Amino acid sequence: MPYRIEEEPSDSGMTALGGLPAYLDLASVLGLREAIERLIPVDRGGQGWCCWQLVLQLVLLKIAGGDCVADLERLNADSGFGRVLQRVELHGLKRRERREIERRWRKERKQNVASPSAAFRFLEDFHDPEQEKQRRPGVAFIPAPNAALQGMFRTNGHLLAGVQARQPQAVATLDMDATLAETHKAEALYCYKKYKAYQPLNVYWFEQGLIVYSEFRDGNVPAGYGGLPVLKEALKHLPPGVETVRLRCDTAGYDHELLRYCARGENERFGVIEFSVGADITPEFKKEVQRQPEGRWQRLRHRNAEGEWVETGKEYLEVPYVPNAIAHRLSDPEYRYLALREVLPQATLPGMESQQPVLPFPTLVMAGKTYKLHAICSNNWQMSAEELVAWNYERCGKSEEAQGVLKEDFAGGKFPSGDFGENAAWWWTSVLAMNLNEAMKRLVLRRVDGSWVTKRIKAVRFALVHLPGRVFERSKNLYLRFSKGHPGYALMEEIRRIIAGLQPMPAG
Repeated sequence: MPYRIEEEPSDSGMTALGGLPAYLDLASVLGLREAIERLIPVDRGGQGWCCWQLVLQLVLLKIAGGDCVADLERLNADSGFGRVLQRVELHGLKRRERREIERRWRKERKQNVASPSAAFRFLEDFHDPEQEKQRRPGVAFIPAPNAALQGMFRTNGHLLAGVQARQPQAVATLDMDATLAETHKAEALYCYKKYKAYQPLNVYWFEQGLIVYSEFRDGNVPAGYGGLPVLKEALKHLPPGVETVRLRCDTAGYDHELLRYCARGENERFGVIEFSVGADITPEFKKEVQRQPEGRWQRLRHRNAEGEWVETGKEYLEVPYVPNAIAHRLSDPEYRYLALREVLPQATLPGMESQQPVLPFPTLVMAGKTYKLHAICSNNWQMSAEELVAWNYERCGKSEEAQGVLKEDFAGGKFPSGDFGENAAWWWTSVLAMNLNEAMKRLVLRRVDGSWVTKRIKAVRFALVHLPGRVFERSKNLYLRFSKGHPGYALMEEIRRIIAGLQPMPAG
């Protein structure tokens, strides 16, 4: 072979994670450590790793690309990053506070990062065995989160407030959607697709690119079950400065209790919430569509990137429709229904109607053609039909992409345990990791180059997180040195300059 490899004879302070300390800098400015200490009531008994250390280490692990608890050992093996991490943990503390941290170990502390066994013991604090006793076979059940898990929710709310304070948005368009995360854990339950999975219900803030709230669920819990409590919880965590809330979701959100809550303005803070949800294609809805004259259907267009109207091949129709499922009174809000149809490219062959496969979407035969049928329900009467459809379809882009990123890129779908609460905590550290990375892109990296905002985490890891460097100490100062001429040095220098200019988050 053309080259040989050797082990360095001494600990030279090399690191393969030279850009990861920038996330520690940002977390410090956002007050993430103080928020974890204040909001997550996990008592470590005065010994070993603090709660804030374990949460931050799991978050950093996922930003670096780790996808299981055992990868903490690889993070600990990076001695250079470990030295930076240890210095950051003690920076700015009073002597008494530093000694309190040092006294948490009976013997000399030998690791910079928690061991996998310590992380597993920490995750156990988020599992409530008493909730598990309430499960019944064949019944959908969502365990109530314990105080520690609720602290994760509030910590994420603190992170949202940090981004909102520096990049304010008056409108919060919330995309609510469930996602299936397949697993082979024996304790997991089967989902409607007939494989074992968990099915968190997520609320994504479109304007900020952040996950506002996520309710961790078993795979057998229907996506449309309990949508209103999830929305209420998400609204609680929206930071100050948000004045208007809008809601988008698929047919799982077509729950009349949820729609009535939004349309009547029952939320004290936000009042009426405009929504656009996929409506159920019921037999009564089909009959109403078929009653409408063929001439009322209009071609659906959308604006392309250049702002020009282009044909979509679909047609739309405003349907005067009131579902039998709701008791309609004069005081009830009026809903707007749009029917969308798209002709199937291959029609049913004559004489073979009974042999055609069952299609996974509603269809309707009209004027001798078979159409794929879709419906939208909304309380927005100001938008034109084309604008409303375009606004509804935006949900299918970023929010669904964010769920894939959360499961795969940040290891949210690589569950460490068979216990529900432990997996819920693991999922929430992925939410925090994803939101912290989004904060880095939107508050810092976009000021370096606007193209960073659209980059996936794999590109961020390649260009920033996995920068090679050397860590050394001189005159009681710790240095992180990069190779001469490497573009990563200029990038890190600019990132730290921008972070230093951000105002720290106030406590409380």
